[in-house]
Amino acid sequence: MGTQISSADLDPRRRKALYRAWHRGMREMDLIMGAFADAEIGGMADADLDDFEALIEAQDQDMLNWMTDKTPVPAAFDTPVFWRMKAFHTRLKPVHL
Repeated sequence: MGTQISSADLDPRRRKALYRAWHRGMREMDLIMGAFADAEIGGMADADLDDFEALIEAQDQDMLNWMTDKTPVPAAFDTPVFWRMKAFHTRLKPVHL
């Protein structure tokens, strides 16, 4: 499974972020970040994209621990984008990987 949207209409920065969201290394994080990017990347403001790109740089295991509430989110990553991504995956059920 990979991106469900075409990146043809995205600017180069958003195309790169979408690709990186789907190619993180840990499949669970590919699904978490990639699905969120599919839904949100086209409409993200530049400031939100800055925050999303910072999240992409976080270690997979750290991000998974934050998403599953195993460890607190560090201040540097405690952004509205992180919480939107978390809410995106908890609308129907909690994230339990």
